[in-house]
Amino acid sequence: MTLLQLKEINSFYGGIQALKNINIDVNEGEIVTLIGSNGAGKSTTLKTISGQVKPKTGDLIYKGENIVKLQSHEIALKGIAHVPEGRRIFSKLTVKENLEMGAFSVKDKKLIAARMEMAFDYFPRLKERINQKGGTMSGGEQQMLAIGRALMMGPSLLMLDEPSMGLAPIIVEQIFEIIEQLNKQGMTILLVEQNAYQALQIAHRGYVIQTGEIQMVGEGKTLMNNEEIKKAYLA
Repeated sequence: MTLLQLKEINSFYGGIQALKNINIDVNEGEIVTLIGSNGAGKSTTLKTISGQVKPKTGDLIYKGENIVKLQSHEIALKGIAHVPEGRRIFSKLTVKENLEMGAFSVKDKKLIAARMEMAFDYFPRLKERINQKGGTMSGGEQQMLAIGRALMMGPSLLMLDEPSMGLAPIIVEQIFEIIEQLNKQGMTILLVEQNAYQALQIAHRGYVIQTGEIQMVGEGKTLMNNEEIKKAYLA
């Protein structure tokens, strides 16, 4: 079943067109990745879905509803969690406080506690650092915290923007293992990732975007074995 559809999306920054007639489908239970060079429009696509960038034309269909005119907080409440590039945790708040911020719309304290334990199950390091301020943590720990905070929303769709950026290879492996675990537990994931090899290894399907346009679509492993993709992104 299709969870999210982008239909003929055109997004602009001022007079500069960033996305050109973008069409993307994300089915329930999939990991879908969006790969491309810097400035290709990957992050803009996620920002458009989460309402941070309003498309000039086109539709965003989520669970059968057109959400294109909704504000960011309304889209989040629908069940779309966006972990932005650069993590953007609350550096002066503790791990616990950051996680609680992710559950801002949840009134049930037992549910909040249960989701926090789930986050700790995925990221035991966060439990060890529960009273530590986010800004004093390593890059990898901050990325874990950013994902954990998103999980506190109980999302149906988790969007990750460059989760491996600036991290040591061993931490990257851990993050991608957790992404796979989340997916196996039923989480639908839309992944933007500069590390195309890592992304295509775990993705069910992938989209290749260049200068704001979708150039290629296919299964993750098929794209990984495509000669053009190898030369452009896997060399």
